[in-house]
Amino acid sequence: MGLTKINLLKKEDIMTSKDLSIFNSLRPFSIGFDDMFDQFENMLGNGNMTMQSNYPPYNIRKTGKDNYAIEVALAGFNKKDVEVEFEDNLLTVRTKQADKSEDNNIDGEIIHKGISQRQFARSFTIADDVKVNGAELKDGLLTISCERIIPEHKKKKLIEIK
Repeated sequence: MGLTKINLLKKEDIMTSKDLSIFNSLRPFSIGFDDMFDQFENMLGNGNMTMQSNYPPYNIRKTGKDNYAIEVALAGFNKKDVEVEFEDNLLTVRTKQADKSEDNNIDGEIIHKGISQRQFARSFTIADDVKVNGAELKDGLLTISCERIIPEHKKKKLIEIK
């Protein structure tokens, strides 16, 4: 019988997905971006995009030098069906719990329901220097307006040489 050699690895010898991340290769060349790299790592998982539903469809538009609009297609929904929440750099658009008794409305009973109003939650990571100004639902399109606020200490300035 032959002997089999078993290598025992110490915890520090095992490479994790975090060790292999592209963001870790950038860390030695940057200062103060650890939180941003950690956010990207959480969004991307183990180096590849996690499967996300593509419902509801959305656009992200740049509407000015420092202004953005997130447009979410919500045909069939009204503002009492949807909520927009912003907490800890995460903007989430989701459906509220629907009351099933509302199927009988003023216009009459629904005999066939072909327009889906399924439950959803769609999240967007918002940078620290971006302010969410508001949201409007018009003609089936939810528009969330955002503005990048550049603090004085981050604005371009010339440094006098003495």
